[in-house]
Amino acid sequence: MFSKILVALDNSPLRGVVFNQALQLAQKTGASLSLLHVLSAYEEGSPVVPIHSYQAYYPILDDAIWKDYQERWGKFETDRLARLQAEADQALAAGICTEFSQVVGDPAPTICATAQSSQADLIVVGSHGRRGLEAIMLGSVSNYVMHRAPCSVLVVRGGLTPAGLTTAAMAQPQPAPASMG
Repeated sequence: MFSKILVALDNSPLRGVVFNQALQLAQKTGASLSLLHVLSAYEEGSPVVPIHSYQAYYPILDDAIWKDYQERWGKFETDRLARLQAEADQALAAGICTEFSQVVGDPAPTICATAQSSQADLIVVGSHGRRGLEAIMLGSVSNYVMHRAPCSVLVVRGGLTPAGLTTAAMAQPQPAPASMG
């Protein structure tokens, strides 16, 4: 069915659900996992890029602000890589052949390009459920990936379901319905 699953992980609360869904799917299909995190200045929790509005008047202050930003970005990058390593270790402990990578870029096209170059046959990506103006302003990584990916895409939805359960609750294995007849 699937031999290589690319798991696109961001820094949202949905990350754990996306990872667990991919892990379960890999266990059931015997696929390997390729965990990907794309570092982006627009990602939740990333350091804010300094604005150079007073550069002409206070160049020393500008240098100090830029240095502080670089230090915060370095910590951000290191923290995200450690989280990715921990998830890879968890998958390996579950017996799943797993690799991981972290790159800087625009998440949506980077995910599609990585799927193409790694010959993934499935991408697992989360959806924050953005609609309307919010989707226009912030974009939708999952929508971009669904329409431009070189392979199949599994979108893990976030937020509340019609029954009022969270996505995390929905991720729990459910018993199969009894057959009639």
